[in-house]
Amino acid sequence: MKLSGQPLLSEEAIARRVHELAEAVSGDHPEGPLLVLAVLKGSVHFASDLVRQLSVPVTLDFIRAKSYQGTHSGGSVELLVKPTAPIRDQQVLVVEDILDTGRTAAALVDWIEAQGPAGLKICTLVDKPSRRVTDIRADYVGFDIKDQFVVGYGMDYDEQYRELPAIYVLERE
Repeated sequence: MKLSGQPLLSEEAIARRVHELAEAVSGDHPEGPLLVLAVLKGSVHFASDLVRQLSVPVTLDFIRAKSYQGTHSGGSVELLVKPTAPIRDQQVLVVEDILDTGRTAAALVDWIEAQGPAGLKICTLVDKPSRRVTDIRADYVGFDIKDQFVVGYGMDYDEQYRELPAIYVLERE
């Protein structure tokens, strides 16, 4: 596997879009507070940048689910880390790095809804609607991309490439 030469999404494009998403989320929740659940590990960079630009009170917590092995989604989703913040009666924003097949997001939404939030929305930096196998959509989308395996800005391939400040396509050699 090797990185594409030029980034698919540059640092500058990501920064601009994160700012726009923060304005949209803040505008939809003017009263706050908002419970932001960052999906570990991939969304950490995105969630951090997004939360710092929100203009409403925020509680930040984490949730972790796993469905990928290498470049393939295994089909089943395992919840590894649950948030410690109370969810009941809270406005919840799930922050994902990428919405691909939708299996992970659907499993997270099912679990969160069972906790009784006042409201629940999903914000994803990258959306690959062509790969969707569940009926789930993000309320806030940074970028729609075609069916490519991407890394960087928190997204990985076997725990590699998360540190890259831009998003690249990972190509087979």
